[in-house]
Amino acid sequence: MKKYISPLAAVILVALTSGGIVLAKDSCLECHTTSGDKPSALFKHDIHFQRGVTCAGCHGGNASADDMDQAMDRKAGFTGVPKGDDISKTCAGCHSSSEKMKSFGSSLPTNQWELLQTSVHAKSSLKGKEQVVQCITCHNAHGIVQVKNPSSPVYPLNVVKTCTRCHADVAMMRSYNPSLPVDQLEKYRTSVHGTRNAKGDTRTAECANCHGSHDIRTAKDIKSKVYPTNLPGTCSACHSNVAYMKPYKIPTDQYEKYAKSVHGIALLQKHDQGAPACNSCHGNHGAMPPGVESISKVCGTCHALNAELFSSSPHKKAFDDRKLPECETCHSNHEIIAATDKLLGVSPEAVCSRCHTERQNIKGYQAAKSMRSLIDSLDAGEQQDIKLVDEAEQKGMEISEAKFKLRDVRQARLQSRTMVHAFNEGKFKEVVDNGLKTSIIVAQESQSAIHEYYFRRFGLVISTLIITILAVSLYLFVRRLERNKIQQ
Repeated sequence: MKKYISPLAAVILVALTSGGIVLAKDSCLECHTTSGDKPSALFKHDIHFQRGVTCAGCHGGNASADDMDQAMDRKAGFTGVPKGDDISKTCAGCHSSSEKMKSFGSSLPTNQWELLQTSVHAKSSLKGKEQVVQCITCHNAHGIVQVKNPSSPVYPLNVVKTCTRCHADVAMMRSYNPSLPVDQLEKYRTSVHGTRNAKGDTRTAECANCHGSHDIRTAKDIKSKVYPTNLPGTCSACHSNVAYMKPYKIPTDQYEKYAKSVHGIALLQKHDQGAPACNSCHGNHGAMPPGVESISKVCGTCHALNAELFSSSPHKKAFDDRKLPECETCHSNHEIIAATDKLLGVSPEAVCSRCHTERQNIKGYQAAKSMRSLIDSLDAGEQQDIKLVDEAEQKGMEISEAKFKLRDVRQARLQSRTMVHAFNEGKFKEVVDNGLKTSIIVAQESQSAIHEYYFRRFGLVISTLIITILAVSLYLFVRRLERNKIQQ
């Protein structure tokens, strides 16, 4: 005789065995459900409940026992509510075991606990008996859902709010690190990333994308994703991904260009942490592409004198009228090359020639041509001075005064490159003329030292010749005296 299974029972059976997972009897949950407590209500929506984990999986005990004393028997492993670091260690009991995770049909990585131990969140809390953050701090205790679930605290659209529960708490952050800002959320909401995130775009960067999740380290830690030399690579993870960035229709070659720029070489190759990275120009939590007006302001935070000179130059109004970005127009943005004299003048490779020609903007053309001639003269004078000073030094002459003045010539050349941004031929000529005058003095002193060397050598030769003649004459005279004495 065949047993009859009701449709309702069939549905329940399928639900309980879906995915190959059979939900075990959980007397703890049954009891707590009847009492109507919140944890039991949340747990029914928990990913662990769906995968067949009972209350005893975290709290210990015997979930199949109907008797409360048996279910909560310490001999059966009942631990009650975990406290402090025991919370995360309980989670790690399964999440650090590849075999256990596989048995639940999970492909999640099993190194989260290990990573958490190396993170800044593993430091001691104010109590001094546990680490700052436990697993449930970010993932909740009951009602834990997958990261892809929109209701998860670490879902891309929720993770910023989750992080700022602590990081926007002034009192709490003051206790741990008073130097950390607590306005990251406000800044983030003004950024391109933040505005898109607020509109429901889960692809844009949020806290975990830049700082990591379980392995978050301080920005001063060389292994941190936001350590100065690592930051461009962190941004590049998204911004160099052509497929990922396609919906946003923005270039994906920024990192490639930056790596070849004077800034990129200084940071990535020479490890100069003072060199600008992505966040230096775009901001970090409030990241936003610099606008036409703000580009010069961003550059001017480091290149202050250049920015000041440009602001009072005739190019300022011309650029504003044409809505041209100031610094970027001549120097580019990501692929900024080292400034050389080749940028100045009217040759095809000079940036001046882009706007100034013999037929268009003639006054500027003549000024650029004259300024390039002046800087070439100063450069030629400096190179000649270096050769003369080196020659005098090699000949053993005292030339320290000329060497010191040579530094002034070099300084004048550097100042002239800064003064270019004033786009004032008169002011530029004044700086170059000072350098040329000093260059002439250095050349004269060096040549004088070289002439003195040859004069001394000539004098030495003459002196040696005279002494030799005298010595020979004396020798001959003595020999003659000796012969005369013998003859007598």
